[in-house]
Amino acid sequence: MARTSLQCRECKKEYESTFKYICDECFGPLDVKYDFPTVTKDTFSNREHTYWRYFELLPIEDKSNIVSIGAGMTPLSKAEKLGEKLGLKNLYIKNDSVNPTFSFKDRPAGVAVSKAKEFGLSAVGCASTGNLASATAAHAAKGGFACHVFAPSDIEMAKIAQALSYGANYIAIDGTYDDANRIAAQIGDSKGIGIVNINMRSYYVEGSKTLAFEVAEQLDWQVPDQLIVPVGSGAMLNAICKGFEELQQVSLLNDVSNMHMIAAQPHGCAPIVDAFKKNSTDIIPVEAPDTVAKSLAIGDPGDGRYVLKRIAQYNGAAEECNDKEILDAILLLAKTEGIFTEPAGGVSISVLQKMVEQGKIDKNDKVVCYVTGNGLKATESIMSVLQKPETMKADITEIAKMVV
Repeated sequence: MARTSLQCRECKKEYESTFKYICDECFGPLDVKYDFPTVTKDTFSNREHTYWRYFELLPIEDKSNIVSIGAGMTPLSKAEKLGEKLGLKNLYIKNDSVNPTFSFKDRPAGVAVSKAKEFGLSAVGCASTGNLASATAAHAAKGGFACHVFAPSDIEMAKIAQALSYGANYIAIDGTYDDANRIAAQIGDSKGIGIVNINMRSYYVEGSKTLAFEVAEQLDWQVPDQLIVPVGSGAMLNAICKGFEELQQVSLLNDVSNMHMIAAQPHGCAPIVDAFKKNSTDIIPVEAPDTVAKSLAIGDPGDGRYVLKRIAQYNGAAEECNDKEILDAILLLAKTEGIFTEPAGGVSISVLQKMVEQGKIDKNDKVVCYVTGNGLKATESIMSVLQKPETMKADITEIAKMVV
């Protein structure tokens, strides 16, 4: 008997776990629903240091279908120097920049590609702003799948090179992410390709739950007071909430209702923040995103209204930051904690600063800030604010004058 089923997020109609992602009745999104086994904290001890240690809480029925490249169990670092600068005593950075393809996308991509294997599909793909392209292509290479990537043509070159290196069929689209998403959806449905973040989305988002599972375990099964999450489509924030709720459901955590979810978006593509500040439930798409944080440049966020519901449910907030603030935050994190993040991580750090300045985070709160991608994926943006090294002749006398 299967451990999982699919349930409509809106009308609650249930379906068998199949290659399906939209409700037949109301066209709402389908979520994975579990018949959880009994688990304890000891269930996960002495297991592999990947997110697959939580197999019982993930939607793969048979372990032989797991396609793993060793992602997860990334550091949760106590950020003492950054915390001291911001006036926080219990600040932690969840550093997903050190995953195998250098972003958090290894989590949802790995679960979706594993489910594609379970369904017997022969090809996978994604619509991407860059990071998911690499994560999907890497897992496809490991699992022996053909991989088709649909992405805007103007994303960072390092991300394009990475996806191509894994052997993906990379289709660069002269348009926005939303254009790429629309085309990927049509091709995926017409050709039976598992587009991980579209027709495999019900399973895909389950991978991001592990960002909650790991934080809880790394905090010795405690619930953070404040969580700062960078938001593009909104799927990760919603999944993190689902993850904490499921840990409470299986009695690994006490009441999670007092945690606060903070959505962080870049100015130039912040439709969720705009709706939150207007106290509106209507998210107006951004037709032409304009931000240095290209991985968050999703003008029409698929889970946007669910993010607003989560913010209300968990007494949270949504805030934005501009390009200068993002780049300053990248350097602040690098110079205090030795963590080099791409602009999406800079968005998290910058919004964290703003929440502290606005008095919305207490100095004693247990704060977790999610850093989701590596700075080496987006060096073009940060080079604009760094001093170019001066080339000098190999003269010890002259060079010595430079070292004070």
